[in-house]
Amino acid sequence: MSIPTTTREYRLPKVEGPQALVLQEAPVRPPKSSEVLVKVHAVSLQYRDLIISTGQYPLGQKENPVVCSDMAGEILAVGDDVKGWSVGDRVCANFAIDHLYGDISAESKNSALGGPIDGVLTEYKLVPAHSLVRVPAHLSYEEASTLPCAAVTAYNALHGSVPLKGGDTVLVQGTGGVSIFALQFAAASGATVIATSSSDEKLNIAAKLGAKHLINYKKTPNWEEEVLKITNGRGVDHIIEVGGPGTLTKSVASVRYGGWIHVIGFVAGQGDVSSVPFTLLGKAAHLRGIVVGPVSLFENMNRLISERSITPVVDRVFPFEEAIAAYKHLESQQHVGKVVIKVSKD
Repeated sequence: MSIPTTTREYRLPKVEGPQALVLQEAPVRPPKSSEVLVKVHAVSLQYRDLIISTGQYPLGQKENPVVCSDMAGEILAVGDDVKGWSVGDRVCANFAIDHLYGDISAESKNSALGGPIDGVLTEYKLVPAHSLVRVPAHLSYEEASTLPCAAVTAYNALHGSVPLKGGDTVLVQGTGGVSIFALQFAAASGATVIATSSSDEKLNIAAKLGAKHLINYKKTPNWEEEVLKITNGRGVDHIIEVGGPGTLTKSVASVRYGGWIHVIGFVAGQGDVSSVPFTLLGKAAHLRGIVVGPVSLFENMNRLISERSITPVVDRVFPFEEAIAAYKHLESQQHVGKVVIKVSKD
C-alpha cells in the first residue's frame, strides 16, 4: 500500500460539546526514525471524550485537539531505527504514549492522546514505536480499539498494586466500559462479582458476563446495605468506583477492612464526602486513584485476554462520518460496554 500524504481528522475548535467537532483534511508526513505510521481502523469512545468536548476535563487539554485516545489499526510504515515492528502488524497505541512502565508521572501524563496532545480520531496516525502493543489475535479492530483506556484502567485496578485473588469479591458500578471490563477480568480471575445498575436489562447482561450478584440501585437506593448483606457483613475486597463524590460514601461503607476502592471516574456528580477520611481511617481501607496504565501493564493484560479468550463488549459501531452521532449515543447512557467508530472502510 502506498503511503498517504493526507488524512481526514476530527478536531474540536470550540469546547461546545460533540456538535462542535469538525472533520477536516490535514497533511501526513513520513515517520521519523523512531515512529510508525498507523492506518487507523477503529476508535472507541470514553466518558473522557465527552467532557473534553465541553472543556471540563480536569487533567488538561490542548486547544483544538484531534480528539479521542483509543484506537486499533495496522502499521503502514516504520522509521529507520524501529525494531520489532513490521508493516502489516495489528497494533494499539497506549493511552499515554510515553508511559512505558511504573507509576505515572507529570511528564507521561502529559503524553495522553486526545487531551494534552492530539488524539486518534483520524484516518492515519504517527506514534512512537515504544507506545505500541500487539492486538490479541482473536479480536477484531473494533474490539481491540476498546482496550487502551477502559480495559487497561480496569486491569490496573484489579491487577496493579495489589492483585486480586481467586475468591475475592469485586463490586463494579454500572455497565460502562471500565466496569464491564473489570467484571470480565474479575470473573476470569476467579473472583465473585457484584454489579450495580439502574437497569434490570443491563444487569441481565452483566449476569451473562459472570456477575453473581445484581443490585438495581434505583430499586435499592441504599445499595451499600445490600452489599454488606451479600458479603455477610464483611464488605468487598475491591470496588471499581466510577461514580466519584456522588457514590464514594456508599463505597466506603461497602468495602471491607483493609480493602481497596479504585477511583476511576466521577459520573455520579457531586456528593458530601466529609465523612470519607474518618471512615477510611477507621477501616484501614485504601483509596487509590488510577490514570489508566503503562505499556507494560497493557502487555500483561493482553496475555490474560488472549489466554482466557476474553471478548470486549461492543454496544454499537458507527461509521467515521457519523462520529458526532456516536458521541451522542455515548452521552445518552443507553449503552452497555463500548461505543466504537469504524474509521477504515477496508
